[in-house]
Amino acid sequence: MPLLYHPFFHLLFIGIIALFPVVNPIGSSFIISPFLTGLSSAEKRKAVGKITLYAFSICTVSLFAGQWILELFGLSIPVVQLAGGIMICKMGWENLSSDKKQNDITPDPEAKLSGYSNIEDKLFYPITFPVTTGAGTISVLFTLSAHGASSDRLNYFMNTAAILSAIIVMCILIYIFYLNTKNIIRYLSSNAETIFNRISAFLIFCVGLQIAITGIKSLMKV
Repeated sequence: MPLLYHPFFHLLFIGIIALFPVVNPIGSSFIISPFLTGLSSAEKRKAVGKITLYAFSICTVSLFAGQWILELFGLSIPVVQLAGGIMICKMGWENLSSDKKQNDITPDPEAKLSGYSNIEDKLFYPITFPVTTGAGTISVLFTLSAHGASSDRLNYFMNTAAILSAIIVMCILIYIFYLNTKNIIRYLSSNAETIFNRISAFLIFCVGLQIAITGIKSLMKV
């Protein structure tokens, strides 16, 4: 049994290193920050908790059944990248437009009461998928799953447990950074949040465009 500990921690380390750049909890937290603006502390914790749960569910399903699901619908990773990229571009454009409109609108005192209900239908799509856990995350999990495959049942369970542990670590980071992004912004300046929201909206558009282009390039190579 002790001999299995080394491969477990090795695959756990590989999983964290491989997932961190594609999930990017730090960068993604700034991108989704505008969507959480206006929520109370309790609402934000509830929203971030759901995002974290959705992210864990997507990663777990991708690990165990992702490839089968894509084959069932006849889809490929490049197609998911292209479609997801287009939707992220659309989301970024809408955020840019809404930011401009908000300057000319008098705040509604009842808006805060409906803040969570306005964002609830966006928590899974597009905030969790494809912004937080997108096609890149799915493809990495496919690779890790193949890397951890073993004909020996005990080794398979240990490898799967290592990948699941890496997923849990990433979900913890998502929860921490998503919940505390606004606190970081507050230290910058009084207008930092408004400025940052505009920049984030533009970055959302750019990220979506990059993902879509990556999907197109991959499709052209097929």
